[in-house]
Amino acid sequence: MAIFGNWFYLHFTENNGMAFGYELGFSYGKLFLSIFRIIAIGAIVWYLYRSIKRKEHSGLIISLSLILAGAIGNVIDSAFYGMLFSESTFYQKAVFLAADGGYSSFLHGKVVDMLYFPLIDSTWPAWVPYFGGSDLLFFSPVFNIADSSISVGVTLLIVFQKRFLTKKQNPESI
Repeated sequence: MAIFGNWFYLHFTENNGMAFGYELGFSYGKLFLSIFRIIAIGAIVWYLYRSIKRKEHSGLIISLSLILAGAIGNVIDSAFYGMLFSESTFYQKAVFLAADGGYSSFLHGKVVDMLYFPLIDSTWPAWVPYFGGSDLLFFSPVFNIADSSISVGVTLLIVFQKRFLTKKQNPESI
């Protein structure tokens, strides 16, 4: 469904893996990914708590909080979505609390992605080697608000790492 012209759509997608739909290719891959996410959340909570106690830079605390919020959102989706909804197909949408139950068990559900921003939907110029004349779609990933929160938090950490992670000099110790 187009929301704002041809550059923003609400596009329902169920992601069974992690970023860009990448899945771990073994039988317990989804469970391993879910447990890894929960352990990562625990580590982020510990580091965030420690940073708050040490009165670290507020930008670091905000960045970690964004990452934590996004991670929790994705874990909640992964943990419960498969238990509460029936499996959706290309021809049938998922049903909430279906009579047959959900399509998977705890920690084995998919994550729902819905935000799609195809900023450039065009054709490569014919003179471009290898790609010339083929479709050009810039920014094709479909993502959710939790993914956005994680991405913004990580971007802030990368861009402002020197400011966030530099220890303040105590004037008396100089």
